Amino acid sequence: MAFEGKSALVTGAGSGIGKATALKLAAGGARVAVLSRTESEVQQTCYEIVAAGGQSIALTADTSDEAQMRGAIEGVTKAFGGIDIVVANAGINGVWAPIDDLKPDEWDQTMAVNLRGTYLTLHLTVPCLKVNGGSIVVVSSINGTRTFTTPGATAYTATKAAQVAMVQQLALELGKHRIRINAVCPGAIETGIAANTTMRHREETEVPVIWPEGEIPITNGKKGSSDDVAEMILFLVSDRARHITGTPIWIDGGQSLLR
Repeated sequence: MAFEGKSALVTGAGSGIGKATALKLAAGGARVAVLSRTESEVQQTCYEIVAAGGQSIALTADTSDEAQMRGAIEGVTKAFGGIDIVVANAGINGVWAPIDDLKPDEWDQTMAVNLRGTYLTLHLTVPCLKVNGGSIVVVSSINGTRTFTTPGATAYTATKAAQVAMVQQLALELGKHRIRINAVCPGAIETGIAANTTMRHREETEVPVIWPEGEIPITNGKKGSSDDVAEMILFLVSDRARHITGTPIWIDGGQSLLR
């Protein structure tokens, strides 16, 4: 029960990496606030935690909406008395298209969810973390940090690169408050994020490359699981990672090293 007595907030907790992380934190003894803009999904995550004997509350909010997020954070502090752990996971792939085809509103939507959403999550939770210290993990990606070969993903890679820059900047700013912040950068993971991906004119942006057999060397091409990422997040928010901050960690089975 490494997280007994701790309170955690996980965004994008209705599915995939966020859900896997929330379940594992709860199994470790944490009280977990699970947040998503899809009410049915986040209610299911909350139900599974409670059914397993854990403590959880479900919050429905769009991370890019300041008023909704303020209300959600107030809900966490009212229910749990504070926040010790934050996992900023909510994000979308958005539209992948050639830069001259990518519409301004499509660019803005990806920026709003992935970058403004991360900013608001940290902006509103850091005052809570300053009370007793704590730990933050931001879920970034191999795209924009190690690889730049995803056709048309300019907006997405820009947000993921910016998230790592935020983590490194904030590691210094928040260190004096005993707050650690790190990033995980997953590669191909079995999640439902493809549902919010739109791809246009891939042939205009794709650069043909002949890969070695299997794009993920350690698994012979098989994608990783949400649990693979969740396990690293749990380590980073635990006391075992007490001297680690400002660090991006790639969780991709070696995938990005091929690209």
